[in-house]
Amino acid sequence: MATTRFIRWFRDITIADVGLVGGKNASLGEMCRELIPRGISVPNGFAITAAGYRHVLHVGGLAQTIHSILADLNTADLTNLAERGRRVREAILAIPFPAELQNEIRDAYTTLCVEYGPETDVAVRSSATAEDLPDASFAGQQESFLNIRGERALLDAC
Repeated sequence: MATTRFIRWFRDITIADVGLVGGKNASLGEMCRELIPRGISVPNGFAITAAGYRHVLHVGGLAQTIHSILADLNTADLTNLAERGRRVREAILAIPFPAELQNEIRDAYTTLCVEYGPETDVAVRSSATAEDLPDASFAGQQESFLNIRGERALLDAC
């Protein structure tokens, strides 16, 4: 299980990696670190890093597009806020998923399938790198996709 540019395996993640993989993934890494040596079975898995997310933002100029959409955002105007949010979502969905990131996700999923069987079911969950700050919490605002089976479905969920 090699660590790659955009993938980190749970067994290689610690709580110190929150900025790299988010809180949920760092906690999963800690579970692996603490429980596996005690004989408690913890399913293997991997995280796509914040570097992978930033790569998506910079491929095809998505970061600039989002910046332009939000440049004069009026957070007090809920109609304006909803419209800008819709435009950002459309911009994200319109760009191609970078091949480098797709390849790393495929390779990691193949490793899981070797370990657990063909078309292993996985969960795809976002894990914000600043989820629970002293003055703000974003818990519950992220997406979770359960029972994802197969390479194509995994890439679509990502």
